[in-house]
This record gives sequence, C-alpha cells and structure tokens, in this order.
Amino acid sequence: MTLSVTVVVPGSHLMASLVGPRDEFVRQIEQAFPAVAVRVRGNEVTLDGEGADDVGRLFEELVLVLQRGQHLDAPMVSRAIDMMHQHESPSKVLTDDILRPTKGRQVRPKTAGQKRYIDAIRENIITFGIGPAGTGKSWLAVAMAVQALQSKQVQRIILTRPAVEAGERLGFLPGDLMAKIDPYLRPLYDALYDMVETEGAQKLIERQTIEVAPLAFMRGRTLNNSFIILDEAQNTTPEQMKMFLTRIGFGSKVVVTGDTTQVDVPDGRSGLAGLERTLTGVDGLTFVHLGTGDVVRHKIVADIVAAYERAAPVDPATSGTMSRNGGRRG
Repeated sequence: MTLSVTVVVPGSHLMASLVGPRDEFVRQIEQAFPAVAVRVRGNEVTLDGEGADDVGRLFEELVLVLQRGQHLDAPMVSRAIDMMHQHESPSKVLTDDILRPTKGRQVRPKTAGQKRYIDAIRENIITFGIGPAGTGKSWLAVAMAVQALQSKQVQRIILTRPAVEAGERLGFLPGDLMAKIDPYLRPLYDALYDMVETEGAQKLIERQTIEVAPLAFMRGRTLNNSFIILDEAQNTTPEQMKMFLTRIGFGSKVVVTGDTTQVDVPDGRSGLAGLERTLTGVDGLTFVHLGTGDVVRHKIVADIVAAYERAAPVDPATSGTMSRNGGRRG
C-alpha cells in the first residue's frame, strides 16, 4: 500500500474550489481519513499515511467533478467521501445530468443509491423505488418523466397517488371532487413545478399532456406512450396495485415509489407488502431500495430515519439495495 501520494491539480482556479474556503474541504477530508496527512502547496496535494491511495483517488474524483461544471460544497464533499468508502465513483454519480429545469440548477443524483435508481428507470419498463422520506424518490421520478417528455420518448406524463382517506375525511373538505382530492396530489404538483415553471405546467395540464389524478381514476384505462408515476404506493391495497400494474400499455414507462414504514391504509393491507417476492423474475421490472445514506434533506432527517430503522425489525422481503429478476441484493 502506497504511503505517499501527490495529486497535481490542473489550474489554480480548480485548486481554490477543491480545497474550499479557508481549506474547509481539506479539513473535512482529514477528519474522514485521520490516518492520512494532507498538505497543499501550489497546485499539488501531497498525502502521507496509510490510506493515501484512497484519499488521492478522492481528490482526483473531486477534480473531475469540478471539471464537469459542478460546484463543491460541504454536503457534496461528505457524500463523495461516503461513496469512496463504498467503492463508488463520485464523478460518475454527481455529474450524471438528468434535466435542466426552466429555472434552477441541473438535476443530478446526489448519492450512489440515487444513481442506481435513475439508471434503473432508464433501463427498465417498471421501476419500484422504495425508501424513506428525503431520498428523492418522487422528485427524481418526476425529473425523469419531464426529461422523457421533452425528448419525445413519451407523449404524456401521468402522476397518480392513492387518496387513502377518501371514504371519510374528504367529505369535510370544501369544493367539488377534484378540489377535495387536491391536497393528496399537492406533493406531485410541487415536484412538477420544480421542474417546469408554474405557467408552463398549467398549460401542459390543460392540454392533458400532463395529468395529475388520484389512483381511482386509472381503473378501466390502458395507458400507452406515457410516463406514469405512482407515488405513495405503500398506501394502495393489493387490489389497487394489481389494477394499476395491469393498466400499462405499449411505449410506456412506470415508476412506483413508496415507503414501507409509512403505511396508512386503514386495515394495513399494503399493495407493496410482499410484492417483490411476487414479481421476482418478471423481465423489465426492478426494485431499487434507498436508505439512510440517500437522504438528501437536512442531516437531522437522516438521523431520524436511522433511529427508526434501528428500532424497527428487519423484513427480509424488503431489505437490500436492488433486486432485478431475482438477481443481486445487497
């Protein structure tokens, strides 16, 4: 194992971004790899100690990220460190462009799990994204849907989710049926408005190029040439899930998102429960499991998710990172 490594950074402008304000990123890396001493001089980073090879590769990966137009910040450096510990390539994960919204930064995966998720969506007809709050399941799925619409891979986007309490509490809300259902669909609208400005989204909805509707509205339809997202799928019943999956027509792509720890179905009969075992072996269909390390909200959200995971028993049917046709599980 090499105990001394020197990384030459091509350009002083990259060096300033690499080390961070007041060498913040250097200190962050030293804390993550305490056995390695980091010295910066000119456009060279010298690393000494056990593990210098790994830290050298980390700096090289961060240089690639900068060269591809990304801006480093402390959370991104932290995620890059985590990826190196997991033998993942930060430059491949953090520079995978999904979509450039009408306003805001380019949409890219922020974790290795999110990268696996979007790769699965690209490669499969049906992708199940299972994971806790804050892992970007719905947001990334909407970004992939908008990208598919813009590139004319599909003719329309359908966003749907179950209205769990439709039998009771909706009656107390004012307005017609759609006004009553609107609160359940609001998170999908929010994600959509992140990708497409509000006025443009409204025009697409008026032309029915984008449809946002409760799951019950899918019954009896065949959905061709569409990108369909079923959100909060843990709140479907088994019958609803089967109904939804058998609506899929030619030229369509489907993403089903859910969090098996937040089942609100009144009798607890979730359409996601045991589904992975049932569908194993179906070609063109895959399950991707996101975890605590993929939470990209405030750090306290990841800590809360981790606390709940420690307190909950592990279900062998839903553990792992990815299952495809009975293949790799991690």
